[in-house]
Amino acid sequence: MKFSKINRKIISDSVDYSVKKITEIIQKVGPRESGSKECYEAQEMLRKDLENYADEVHYEEYKMAPKAFLHFTKTVSAAAIASIAAGAVLKFGKKQSQTLPHALVGGTMIAGLGITALEFLLYKQFCDVFYKKITGRNLIATRKATEETKKRIIISGHIDTAYEWRHIYYGKDKLMGPLMGLSIGTAAASAVISVLSTVFSLKGSSSAFAKFLLDKGYYFHFFTIVNMLTLYGFINFNVLSPGANDNLTGTMAAVSALKILDESGIKFKNTDVVAMITDGEEAGLRGAKAYAKEHHDEFVNSGVETSVLCVDTLTDLPYLNVYNRDMTGTVKHDQKFCQLVMDAAKEAGHEDLKFANVFFGSSDAAAFSQAGISATCLAAMDPAPAEYYHNRRDSYDKLVPEAIETGYDVVLASILKFADEDDSAED
Repeated sequence: MKFSKINRKIISDSVDYSVKKITEIIQKVGPRESGSKECYEAQEMLRKDLENYADEVHYEEYKMAPKAFLHFTKTVSAAAIASIAAGAVLKFGKKQSQTLPHALVGGTMIAGLGITALEFLLYKQFCDVFYKKITGRNLIATRKATEETKKRIIISGHIDTAYEWRHIYYGKDKLMGPLMGLSIGTAAASAVISVLSTVFSLKGSSSAFAKFLLDKGYYFHFFTIVNMLTLYGFINFNVLSPGANDNLTGTMAAVSALKILDESGIKFKNTDVVAMITDGEEAGLRGAKAYAKEHHDEFVNSGVETSVLCVDTLTDLPYLNVYNRDMTGTVKHDQKFCQLVMDAAKEAGHEDLKFANVFFGSSDAAAFSQAGISATCLAAMDPAPAEYYHNRRDSYDKLVPEAIETGYDVVLASILKFADEDDSAED
């Protein structure tokens, strides 16, 4: 079946339904910390609807530590400040030391930068061992093929919301880049200065450059302290975003995909369509990582062609893109599937989408691509970033129905193209 044959009213009605459901979730449940009872309550509200459109609905549980992913911003910055302060006492105190202060600061900075790279650049679960684990849940709803399943397309959106990022809440799109750049940049500079100073001190170097670093280099670390203080205050763990756009719009794209297929009387002979509502995306893709690990053999080695379309924020229409790179550019998505989604968008009448890169942060799609599972991300958000991103402004008054509807067009067209029009059957 071609996308052009879908009744437009069914799609527009699903957008209205989504706006109402998003508003209802925020009013009745509120913000949803990863792994919280609020996440489960919101999922339960959607489960009741999904049971009308799917043949099978179930939960899959896993363990995660909600704060482990971003709490490093506080531990790393606090350790950096403490090391510089302790080093200053050693360097400028009564018993002055030359080598130890630089070694202390250099070691702390290198360790902090390493943890930052592992957690935020590569999304490794490095810090989880230090935090208490709780239960997270992924909600899975499947609209099964009428005959043998040969293909599977998963539409995914995450239900959990982010801790507030103060840089964006107070500075909108003006402070985030400069402050984060200074925090990382000065930490790296302090690491270099400290390592060189340690080496020069141990070797007893007497060059002008060595003398300058040993005499004056330490003063740079006091500038680093200022930037570590801003990093320490970066995350407000006491405030959560309502998550209307990020990512109830993506969540509802998954729900509405099954709703639209059901109301259009569309099933496929050989293609399963799955709506997956993950938890733990804002905790470092924990839900998607757990699901990808659990189902790896099924998705990669079973002979059933499987692709995952993660939808994450449908708001800023000029920035509606298909993301072929993710996780700060370190992960490459399946180009064939990316192209399928791009071609589907054009078939749905949306010619202006581009391939893009998630150059800061990550989407759930990266967890699947890392596991060798075909995936891509569809999103419409100003990468500046948007003024509502990860803060209390992201409520239902910021919803953009036109962007939601355009996103639904692309999602539905992608499902139809993936399944192939010859695969359609009457429901």
